[in-house]
Amino acid sequence: MQTNVLPVGSLVDVTSYGPFGGLKGTVQTVNTIVDEAEEPFCFYLVALEGTHIQEPIWFEHNEVEVAEVVTSPSVVP
Repeated sequence: MQTNVLPVGSLVDVTSYGPFGGLKGTVQTVNTIVDEAEEPFCFYLVALEGTHIQEPIWFEHNEVEVAEVVTSPSVVP
């Protein structure tokens, strides 16, 4: 199975339930945990728009949804 990893610079929507749900942001950094027995698990450092928080925030791959990909996503086998 293959997992698409969003590239740095992608515009994302935060889909998690919480104070950041519904906000948009830009992926700054991607950290991936690779386990040979399972598919990769990604964390995205996202600079949020429309909030007073100046520092980017980490989200799990299932907490963000791509709004716009700046370049082609990387594919991790």
